[in-house]
Amino acid sequence: MQKILLPYDGSANAGRALDWVIGLVNDNVPIELVLVYAHPEPALYGEIAVYVSKDKMEELQREHGDDILQPAIAKLTAAKIPFTSEVLTGDTAQRIVKRAEELNCSGIVMGTRGRSAIGNLVLGSVANKVVHLTKLPVTLVK
Repeated sequence: MQKILLPYDGSANAGRALDWVIGLVNDNVPIELVLVYAHPEPALYGEIAVYVSKDKMEELQREHGDDILQPAIAKLTAAKIPFTSEVLTGDTAQRIVKRAEELNCSGIVMGTRGRSAIGNLVLGSVANKVVHLTKLPVTLVK
C-alpha cells in the first residue's frame, strides 16, 4: 500500500490532483491518503499584535485551514476513501516535505499551475520547491 501526501489549497489545480488520486483508488490502487493544507506562520506586528494574540491568530488560521480542506474532505467522504487530514504551519514547501518524510510517505501528489519552466524560475512555485527539497517521488497534476 502506498502512503500518499496530498497538499490541498482549495485551488482548481489542487482539485485536479485530488481527482487524480480518487481515480487511482477507483482503479483499485491501494492508497493510504494524508490530506494537508499548509500555510505560513502568522505575521503579527504593529496594531495587529495589540488586538489579536498569537494564540488567537493560530486558532483563526487553523479554522481557515479546516475551511479550505472541507471541499476535499466532502469529496473523499462521498467517494468512501479513507484519509487523514492536517493543517500545517510554516514555510509551505518545507512543511509539506517534512511532514511527508515524518509520516514515511511513499510519495507526494500535488497540483501545479502549469507555468512554463521560465515562469517557474522567475516566479517560483510551491510545487517546484517541493520537487527540489524532497527525495520522495512527486507527481504533479496539471
